[in-house]
Amino acid sequence: MKINIICIGKLKEAYWRDACNEYLKRLKSYADLNIIELPEEKLKGESEAEEERVKEEEGKRILSRIPSGSYVITLEIKGKKLDSEKLAEKIEKLGLEGKSEISFIIGGSLGLSQEVSKAADLALSFSDMTFPHQMMRVILLEQIYRSYKIIRGETYHK
Repeated sequence: MKINIICIGKLKEAYWRDACNEYLKRLKSYADLNIIELPEEKLKGESEAEEERVKEEEGKRILSRIPSGSYVITLEIKGKKLDSEKLAEKIEKLGLEGKSEISFIIGGSLGLSQEVSKAADLALSFSDMTFPHQMMRVILLEQIYRSYKIIRGETYHK
């Protein structure tokens, strides 16, 4: 399975990069994982219209990088909540249905544009809480790794 994580922003702090690199190393034997970092759009003011402009610009970048035929999963507060076992089942089921590529989308600090949300096959929520997008990348990588451990019946999950 090929898995893309398309995200806005770079990991600036070493501790986020170290955590991500650890999970990327662990995932090598399970999936072909690709992280696509896209630039953050600069906010030029505090208005709602300006925030929408930023989300739309970031959204255009995201949409341009989603591979054709990829199953798209956006990370959104109002998305569907799945526990680890259900996420593992979803990933396994997609593979059994012949989906060879999944693209997870992590928006910037303002969230996702409506166009990106509409492009999703599944909007996924990890919590009702808001997390920094850098932290969300680490959490997502850990959950993908946990999913493959569950799928293969290997120890780690509990």
